[in-house]
Amino acid sequence: MTRAMTIAAIQSAFGDDQQANIDLICQHVRQAASQGADIVLAPELFCGPYFCKTQNEAEFSRAAPWRTHPAVLQLSALARELSVVLPISIFEKDGPHYYNSVVMLDADGEALGVYRKTHIPDGPGYQEKFYFRPGDTGFKVWATKKGRIGIGICWDQWFPEAARAMALNGADVLLYPTAIGAEPRDPSLDTAARWRRAMQGHAVSNVIPVVAANRIGDEAGQTFYGTSFIADQCGAIIAELGREESGVILASFDLDSIDTERAAWGFFRDRRPEHYN
Repeated sequence: MTRAMTIAAIQSAFGDDQQANIDLICQHVRQAASQGADIVLAPELFCGPYFCKTQNEAEFSRAAPWRTHPAVLQLSALARELSVVLPISIFEKDGPHYYNSVVMLDADGEALGVYRKTHIPDGPGYQEKFYFRPGDTGFKVWATKKGRIGIGICWDQWFPEAARAMALNGADVLLYPTAIGAEPRDPSLDTAARWRRAMQGHAVSNVIPVVAANRIGDEAGQTFYGTSFIADQCGAIIAELGREESGVILASFDLDSIDTERAAWGFFRDRRPEHYN
């Protein structure tokens, strides 16, 4: 049988009510599953507003251990009910340490483990180093019931090394939950197009579909620009949402055909890592 995968991405605005945000994601997941989605990707840190705009010690109260995080527990039941794979973006507390993490829920609801964001940004409007330690998990590829999934988190998506590492580890698709928008240091700077182009390049260079799910809306003067998308293995955008749209996009892929295409291009055959150090 041909291996196939249907992937969905959610785009939405989020408020300060954690349960309302989880309920909203559940609604979108149900919609995506009703349209045949095998994997549904929600935006980064969807349980609340993007709190990293400033340094505020009160925000650490948002964190919870990944095994008992409310979003993980509730969406695990939904993943099992709908037989869908759900990568869940959370603010993780591990003893005295805090991480920006994704918990991978398999289609039977089992939590396969956690990926902790490797690259942590620090700049106006995105002061994540105050909150998060650099991840200690390394880049991960999850062997789910619906396929092999590589996942990075937001700032990770700008680094070609991360995409290549996941592709080398056998990923069928690369997923990036995201929270990105206005640049407070330069209101004239709009990074939406280059944000997309960076990930489209990962798709081309690794012959692999890439999916990015971003948030929308104005959060205390910082506007998130949406433009979530699904790119195919050629880097072409085949599904997308606008800057203010809320909803779900889907695309289906023949994974066996993509494997053959990747082999034919020879990128992995012709790599010369002995010269890259």
